[in-house]
Amino acid sequence: MTDTLVMFHDRSEAGRFLAAAVDLSALVRPVLVALSNEGLSVAFEMAHRLGLPLDFLLIQPIAAPGDPHHSIGMVVDGREPRLIVDEQAARQFRPPPGYLDSERHHQLAELDRRHRLYFGEDEPAHHDHQGRDVILVDDGTASVEALRAAVQALRSMQVESIRLAVPVAGPDLFDAVATEVTTVICLSLPGRRTDPASAYADFDATSDQEAVRLLRDARKLERMLH
Repeated sequence: MTDTLVMFHDRSEAGRFLAAAVDLSALVRPVLVALSNEGLSVAFEMAHRLGLPLDFLLIQPIAAPGDPHHSIGMVVDGREPRLIVDEQAARQFRPPPGYLDSERHHQLAELDRRHRLYFGEDEPAHHDHQGRDVILVDDGTASVEALRAAVQALRSMQVESIRLAVPVAGPDLFDAVATEVTTVICLSLPGRRTDPASAYADFDATSDQEAVRLLRDARKLERMLH
């Protein structure tokens, strides 16, 4: 890892570089888990080069009342979807009675829609990684709240360990999450005034259609290898 900004052409190239930095030798049944559509673009290249299965952890934020730019919690997909509340943000924004429960139901419906879009009628066991070493992958632009929610959700599965793998990360994200995972694999740690997104020459969003294609191709690759 370096304290200067490393440039990548796009997320696919970043995934290829990140795959080369991952050591699988001591891991137990490792699995890659992407955190966002954009993280999926990185993780797919890693899955291709490392020969690992790829999963996608769906997360929906609960916006602060009257302020859609801030979140006070996250709803995480799973066998039993989890509501994870940011207590500090909740104290700051003081949601009215019933707000969290109402928003939870709204986001659960959105999670169900996205799950069916990405995975179809799959079995919950396909996303249960108990006892496995998980490599959580993002493109480096996820919020600290989303990463913490993902880590909590994975811990609830009783995974063996969690390694965060990101091509680039801002210092705030790195500092906030580094103590909550086994290790962080990060290729570039730019200064506090540098937006991690600037590490990519091509920073186009990954569409739902592209995400579905990547997951489908990853499943085909997994069947070929195993």
